[in-house]
Amino acid sequence: MTETADVVVIGGAAMGSSVAWHLAGLMDAGARIVVIERDPTYALSASALSAASIRQQFSTSVNIRISLHGIRFMREIGDRLAVGGERPQIDLKEGGYLYLASPAGAALLAELNALQRAEGADTVLMDAPALAARFPFLALDGIAAGNWGRSGEGWFDGWALLQAFRKAARAAGVEYRQDEVCAIEREGARVVAVRTASGARIACGSVVNCAGSRGRAIAVMAGVDIPVVPKRRFVFSFSCRQRLENLPLLIDLSGAYVRPEGEGFICGISPPADADPDWDDTGADANPVDWTLFEETIWPALAARIPAFEEIRPGRAWAGPYDMNLLDHNAIVGPAGEVENFHLCNGFSGHGLQQCPAIGRGLAELVALGRYDSLDLSDLGFDRIVAGRPLLERNVI
Repeated sequence: MTETADVVVIGGAAMGSSVAWHLAGLMDAGARIVVIERDPTYALSASALSAASIRQQFSTSVNIRISLHGIRFMREIGDRLAVGGERPQIDLKEGGYLYLASPAGAALLAELNALQRAEGADTVLMDAPALAARFPFLALDGIAAGNWGRSGEGWFDGWALLQAFRKAARAAGVEYRQDEVCAIEREGARVVAVRTASGARIACGSVVNCAGSRGRAIAVMAGVDIPVVPKRRFVFSFSCRQRLENLPLLIDLSGAYVRPEGEGFICGISPPADADPDWDDTGADANPVDWTLFEETIWPALAARIPAFEEIRPGRAWAGPYDMNLLDHNAIVGPAGEVENFHLCNGFSGHGLQQCPAIGRGLAELVALGRYDSLDLSDLGFDRIVAGRPLLERNVI
């Protein structure tokens, strides 16, 4: 038996739920929006397992604009996503990001600061004496400059953001279904239906692929290939005896990052390309944590930069999915080439949680209105993938 929907969203974590909620606000009353989520616990989703941070310190205008919308949305989330008088809280902390640069990298840092400020970001370029005055806990050997997000950057509760979007979408009439898409039917240049593991066939007007680590597999079902592979990233927690006042999310020259989390800290690093493990979505046990990465790479780098971290107590650690776009580490958003009603929302390369407010709005506009109405996201379109024309992002963590 065939049922019908106006839009099927595949994947119901933060990105899929943002798309669904925005769709519900744009489509006509009575439109049927169905979100298919194979694991409604979201236990293995990036929304639940990432470091949940937001920044404007990107090297491309589109990413800066996306995050400027994101921080405005997060500041107003209690009003925007309130349901029945209950206002969600995501514990947003605008502690800032701090990118450090060596003498060789100082000119690029200044160039990026100028771009960010021109787009409206509140980033401050600082020389070594200014860094020493503002962040006295830093060891500044080899540091010529830093770029600090004075406001609009920081961290939040990613799980709470996911649940806020999901609850608001359901309250707006979006239907969530625990199931797994196993086939997508096409007729020429259009998707006409999806089939699920439970045996359902849903004829639909549009499909949005928000399947996270399974995004490439879903795209292949529609006859589309995208250069996205799920990698495994580790987040390590620790505590420190010495209190550090006003520590931002710090990105060291080594590539290691650290930020406050409650009374302690979390940290991580992107492993070298030749030792970058794949993510296995069959379960947490299939993704063991590589503690040597912390002990031999991250901790020594952070202790050299912040001497107080020479004496720490390691805490728990976990692995999460990182859906890497191999072409340029930027998202692939919008129609999938010739398959005009199959929309991609994949390959965020660690940026997805912070970008979900703007990307969800943009995709909803494309589906409901046929165009980007508020923020043009066409720079992230699939055409650059087909042409092999990367939109290079130089600030990748």
